Amino acid sequence: MSFLLRPVLFLLSLLPILASASPRHFSTLKPAYFLLAGDSTTATQSANGGGWGDGFLNHTLRQGSSGHNYGHNGATTKSFREGGDWAKVIEEAKTKIGNYTVYVTIQFGHNDQKVTSGVNVTEFGGNLERFGREVQEVGGVAIFVTPLTRRNYAATSPPTVKQDLAIQRNITIRAAHTTRSRHIDLNIASTNYCNEIGPDAAWEYNLNPTDHTHLNVHGSVVFGRMVSDLMVEQFGDIRAVTKGNGTLSREIWGSVAA
Repeated sequence: MSFLLRPVLFLLSLLPILASASPRHFSTLKPAYFLLAGDSTTATQSANGGGWGDGFLNHTLRQGSSGHNYGHNGATTKSFREGGDWAKVIEEAKTKIGNYTVYVTIQFGHNDQKVTSGVNVTEFGGNLERFGREVQEVGGVAIFVTPLTRRNYAATSPPTVKQDLAIQRNITIRAAHTTRSRHIDLNIASTNYCNEIGPDAAWEYNLNPTDHTHLNVHGSVVFGRMVSDLMVEQFGDIRAVTKGNGTLSREIWGSVAA
């Protein structure tokens, strides 16, 4: 088991205790509503895309909490705003604030990094920061998510994931710090996991046999749980609205193909 994963596995072993430790305090919290903003690695499964979003919304939240997956295939931080997706996120956030604690996850980078995107690295960071500030302005909680790894492996022994989103990861973390927002490091967690289980197991999550970027339905459940566990590790308020899956979490953080 990877040394880096042991603290998370330990925390997850405490979930039953944490979930029952302060029922009076937890009962005073509003239910959560998650708005997921991102590209196809967040989006609902379809012919051309699919990410962790539906697995997160459908399998990790307690009754009463829910959300909406606004992940858009091919989206950049520029097109997500210009195409009207971001306006929908903010408008729904406004309507839900009274009855829910609204969290907006922000995960981009796969398309922004392309030379054809029309978004350079400076603009990418600025676009992310603007998203974060606008969530805060309407009373929501922004959670920046570093990009889900691609499952492309270098010809090393053993094979290791090509870390081709490192720049986007660093910019995402910087945007979170600049806007004083939350963030989780899905990029490193998913890279470590795919390195541990190896390519054959990691490719079982492919949307189709040659697609090493997008996730099938089971992959969405696995990486949706990873996103949830990363949040639970850091944020007590999210822990209170999360239902655990001890078996799946132990497999993920124990470096076992789930």
